[in-house]
Amino acid sequence: MRIKDFLKIDAVENVDGDLEQEVAGLSYDSRKVAPGEIFFATLGEKADGHDFIAEAVKRGAAGVVFSRPGDWPRVAAAIRVRDVRRAMGLWAAHFYGRPSEGIRLVGVTGTNGKTTLTYLIESLLDAAALPAGVIGTINYRYGGRELPSHHTTPESPDLHALIKEMSRAGVTTVAMEVSSHALAQERVRGLEFDVGVFTNLSRDHLDYHRDMDDYFSAKSKLFTDYLTESRKPRKAAVIYGDDARGAQLLERLRSSDFDLWSYGAGSERDVHPVDVKQDVAGLRGAIHAREQMIEIDSPLIGAANLQNILGAIGVGRALGIEAETIARGIHQLRSVPGRLEKVANNRGMTILVDYAHSPDALEKVLGAVRPLTQGRVICVFGCGGDRDRGKRPLMGELAARLSDIVVVTSDNPRTEDPLAILEQVEAGVRNAGSKKLAVPTLRSRGAGVERGYVVASDRREAIGIAIGAASAGDVILIAGKGHEDYQILGANKIHFDDREVARQELDRRANA
Repeated sequence: MRIKDFLKIDAVENVDGDLEQEVAGLSYDSRKVAPGEIFFATLGEKADGHDFIAEAVKRGAAGVVFSRPGDWPRVAAAIRVRDVRRAMGLWAAHFYGRPSEGIRLVGVTGTNGKTTLTYLIESLLDAAALPAGVIGTINYRYGGRELPSHHTTPESPDLHALIKEMSRAGVTTVAMEVSSHALAQERVRGLEFDVGVFTNLSRDHLDYHRDMDDYFSAKSKLFTDYLTESRKPRKAAVIYGDDARGAQLLERLRSSDFDLWSYGAGSERDVHPVDVKQDVAGLRGAIHAREQMIEIDSPLIGAANLQNILGAIGVGRALGIEAETIARGIHQLRSVPGRLEKVANNRGMTILVDYAHSPDALEKVLGAVRPLTQGRVICVFGCGGDRDRGKRPLMGELAARLSDIVVVTSDNPRTEDPLAILEQVEAGVRNAGSKKLAVPTLRSRGAGVERGYVVASDRREAIGIAIGAASAGDVILIAGKGHEDYQILGANKIHFDDREVARQELDRRANA
C-alpha cells in the first residue's frame, strides 16, 4: 500500500512530498527505522520524537508523521497531523489489515486485578475450546508461545502486529490488559473491542496523571471512546459496581447500546456471590449470574480473587459461554504468577508473593489474608523509586494497621536514595502507632507480644527476617514485586525474584 492510501483514514493538517511510495513498515523508534518505513514523531514521557526526525530520515524513512513544524532534513513525504499517536494507531490498524475485526477482543482496565482477570478469562476460553491469546503485564501468549512483555499494553504498531500474528495462529479471542497510560496515549486506537471490563479505581500512577479525576477519565475512555466507537455487532461492558468510580461508570453507560453487566457483593449486581466459603485452600460456593447459578471451586484465595472470579464470570456470560464450562475454567486455573502465589514449605506457615504496590491493593490483600490466618500476619513490602511519593506513608500506615509484624524494605529504588524512600514509608508505619522492634524479639509468640515493625533496606535480608520470625500458622505476605524477576538499583537491573529468594531462605534455614 502507498502513503496516499493512509491519508483517507483520518484528517491531516498538511501534506508535502511524494505520496506514491510504497510503505514498508511503521516505526516510532528512530533507531529502528528501516528504508521505506513511516516514522511517527511521538511525544514520550522523557523524549520528543520530533527531536529524532533527522535520524529517521538518515536511516531511510519514506515519510514522517509529525504534529509541529521544525527545521528537519527534507523527507520524501511529510504529513502533519493534530495527534501523532492517534494517527499511528489508525495507520497501524490499516497497515496490518484491521486484525481485531476478525477476532473477539476483551479489554480489561482498572487499578488492580487486570492480570488475574485475563488469566481467568483465558482459562474459561480454554475450557470452552476457544483458542485464546493474552496480552498483559506478565507476558504475551498464544498457541503455546510466550513472548516477554515490555509494556502491559504495547505501542499501537506492535499491538496490531501481535494481534494479526495471533489471528494467523488460530486465536479466536484475545484478552488484554489496557493500562491507563495506553488509553491516554492512544495505544489501542484502531482496535475493535467486543467487551470492556472495569475492575476498580484506586490511587496509583499519580506521577503520570494529574489527579484521580484525570486517572479515571483515562480509564473511562475504554468504554466512552473505544468500546462506543467499536463496530462489533454485539458489545458488552462488565463493571465492578461496588467501586465508587465503577458505580459512576455504570450510571454513565446506562443509555449505551452495550450489554451491561455489573458485578459485586450485593444481590443488586448481575453477578454476585450467594454462598461462598474461603480459606487457605481456596474459594468454594455458588455465584448468581442473572438467570443462572454457577458453582465454583477455585484454588485462588482471598476476597480480591472472589471479585476477580465474579468479573470473569460476567465476561464469560457476555461471550455466551455456558455455566458448566465457566465453572470448569475457574477450577482449572491453579495460580497466577505473583498474585497471592504460594511458596511451598514444610514449616506449617503460609508464604504468599503478591504484586500489590498501591494502597488499595495492599489493603485488599492484607484484608483478604487476615481472616485466613491462624497466627500472625507478617508483611514484607517497600515502595518503588521515581514514582508517586504520596502513597508511601499511606502504604506504611496500612501495612502497620493490618499486619502484626511489618518488615519495611526496598522495592525498586531506581534512581532515588533507598533510605529516603524507607523513611517516608516508616513515617506512615509510625503514624499507625506501630513500635520499632529488635529482630531477635520477632519470634516471640503468645500473650503480651507486641505488634511492631523492623526496617531492612536489603530485600533479601528482609525476606529472611520474615521467614526466620514466622512459626506454624503464620502468614507471610511479600508484597510489591509479584512476578517480577528483577530489582532496579540506580541504573542497574539485577536478577531478583521474591519467590526464588523465599525458597532459598527456607532452604538455608533447613540446612543450618
